[in-house]
Amino acid sequence: MFSQATLFLVVLLGIGLIAKNQSLIVAVAVLLIIKAVGLDSKIFPALQSKGINWGVTVITIAVLVPIATGDIGFKQLGEAMRSFYAWIALGAGIVVALIAKNGLTLLSEDPHITTALVFGTILAVALFNGVAVGPLIGAGIAYLAMQVIKYFA
Repeated sequence: MFSQATLFLVVLLGIGLIAKNQSLIVAVAVLLIIKAVGLDSKIFPALQSKGINWGVTVITIAVLVPIATGDIGFKQLGEAMRSFYAWIALGAGIVVALIAKNGLTLLSEDPHITTALVFGTILAVALFNGVAVGPLIGAGIAYLAMQVIKYFA
């Protein structure tokens, strides 16, 4: 007999397959395997409490690889900073990181919002050929919008 949680994951897996969202497919498959093996009560709490931080660390490592391989160095940074577009990119990077920081806060304080973010991401990928950038920045944007609404309410 399927539990509601398992059924929900299976529905998400189906949506991931339809949307061809590899990240969602892998994530749901891993969670279903953990549940099937019976390790969910031991692994899920650690994933829930530390998973986002682990994910951010993995993303940071991936972003730093070009520096580690020598593809990007001080010379390239200096050349890039002479470009007006580089300054726009620098500012955008700062703003996105600050917005995502608030997303981390929102996800930790209100984890059920993740469901809406996942569905929003899936809809954007499936219907509008969007790119799944993950719930962290989505949560950050949602947090920012919520703060604006609170301010004017």
